[in-house]
Amino acid sequence: MTLRGLLVDWGGVLTTDVFASFDAFCAREGLPPGTVREHFRTDPSARELLAGLEDGTLPDAAFEAGFAARLGPGIAAEGLIERLMGDAGDDPAMVEFVRTARRAGIRTGLISNSWGADRYNRELLLELFDGVVISAEVGLRKPAPEIYALGAKAVGLAPEECAYVDDLPGNLKPARALGMTTLHHRGAAETIAALRPLLGLPA
Repeated sequence: MTLRGLLVDWGGVLTTDVFASFDAFCAREGLPPGTVREHFRTDPSARELLAGLEDGTLPDAAFEAGFAARLGPGIAAEGLIERLMGDAGDDPAMVEFVRTARRAGIRTGLISNSWGADRYNRELLLELFDGVVISAEVGLRKPAPEIYALGAKAVGLAPEECAYVDDLPGNLKPARALGMTTLHHRGAAETIAALRPLLGLPA
């Protein structure tokens, strides 16, 4: 079946590698490579801070203060989010593909775990997407199944009519359980090549 909808993550799909940005932060701040990733992967306190930031229950400044303390002495809290994300920029190929898909009649949508809902280029969101679901605005974060259902609803389609793309495999399983066709994003060329036949777009 040719799919009618394309739902995508933001950070790490429409941007360059977020984990590479974390490691660039570590290099600047004198921390071992992988420090940020490991905190989010194994430190319950850090994971709780991240969950609160993403679902909108924890203010940016409170996350920054809490996570800076987890990272250790000498790590300034002020501007921490911007410093963590400072090396993640738009991925032009992925952005252009979403733009092209929408122009071809594909319903396009965003499902994003936000690091502060005011950090998106709203003009670009309006250009790229028929529907936008941002975690801090809906009070849900991936991998909660409900956020994927909201994404499909935002573009006016059933989940089984949609492809969903994310750079984190753990975020794909709930989308797949709802009936979405899922793709683990590793790079623009591979993802775009896989999406074209699914969406009925020419190579």
